[in-house]
Amino acid sequence: MGISTHILDTAKGKPAAGVGVVLKRSENSVWFPVSSAKTDADGRCAQLLPHEGPLRAGIYRIQFDTAAYYAAEKIQGLYPVVEIVFEVREGEQHYHVPLLLTANGYTTYRGS
Repeated sequence: MGISTHILDTAKGKPAAGVGVVLKRSENSVWFPVSSAKTDADGRCAQLLPHEGPLRAGIYRIQFDTAAYYAAEKIQGLYPVVEIVFEVREGEQHYHVPLLLTANGYTTYRGS
């Protein structure tokens, strides 16, 4: 239950480990931090919500610190930060938001 993510570096064909991730929630158009984490060896953050309980409906944003990831990989990336904004609807229990990443592009989708 909750919100999770993973990052695949599609140029390398492997997970992006050690990427800083911040989850924020919008309330009245103001962003409030919910949690922060780093992706594990499999490029995953299995749970971004800091507590158990029902997932609250609303607008969320996941920020990925891609600049630090590419600096560690000694690659110059185009996007220093990738932000994915998505809406959690009432009654939903889990959102998995993957990021497919290259130095010059990215894509995302709702995973399962």
